[in-house]
Amino acid sequence: MKTIKIYFFGLTLYIIYNFSLSLFKIPFQIDFMFFYQDEINLHFINCFINLITRNMRNLKSFSIVLLVLFSFNHGISQTYKIDVSKSIIKWEGKKITGQHEGTINFKDGYLIFKDKKLTGGSFTADMKTLSNNDQTGNSKIKLENHLRSEDFFNTDNYTTSTLVFKSIANKGNNTYLINADLTIKGITNSIQFDLVIVGPNKATAELQVNRTKYDIKYGSGSYFDDLGDKTIYDDFELNVTLVY
Repeated sequence: MKTIKIYFFGLTLYIIYNFSLSLFKIPFQIDFMFFYQDEINLHFINCFINLITRNMRNLKSFSIVLLVLFSFNHGISQTYKIDVSKSIIKWEGKKITGQHEGTINFKDGYLIFKDKKLTGGSFTADMKTLSNNDQTGNSKIKLENHLRSEDFFNTDNYTTSTLVFKSIANKGNNTYLINADLTIKGITNSIQFDLVIVGPNKATAELQVNRTKYDIKYGSGSYFDDLGDKTIYDDFELNVTLVY
């Protein structure tokens, strides 16, 4: 969703229209309401336009104003909030004897674009929604409770995890190399991954996370010996879909 409520293209056309009325005495009117969202007070804009047109001495002054408007519009950042009902985090963890997968919901988040290029982003995951999808019944409940316990994500004490973009490199083909800070259980580490814009208002990303960097060491062969087939690999995967 756009947080910027005024479309400057529409505003510019409205200025041209008003100035044309005063300069050329054009005997018709046009309804420009469709250029603005409901929140914008057209009366306020009208006052602004009339103030400009009354004080314009010649076409040169008018051209300068248009140049300023177009320059101001160029390079404006636009922030898009994600739709948390359609965006999702899919996780996958592996062990010697198999793997498990599930989902985590977003609490909130946004992407920032400038001149149609990605320039920023920040997201919060609701760790209380961590769930398992490959099992049912008691096995599902047991695994979910274990993942939420102090052995893993300790969701009673750390209800959210966050991801904040720190730098972005445009790789072309709607793909961006992201350097970000990932915070889990109150511990922050840097992480790098690709984010791809896959369509209008939709992006995807795949992250590889080393859980031991966030003090999640249960079943880790890096910290415990003689685990045998109970060893759980340190890395887990996050497949993220963002709809905004």
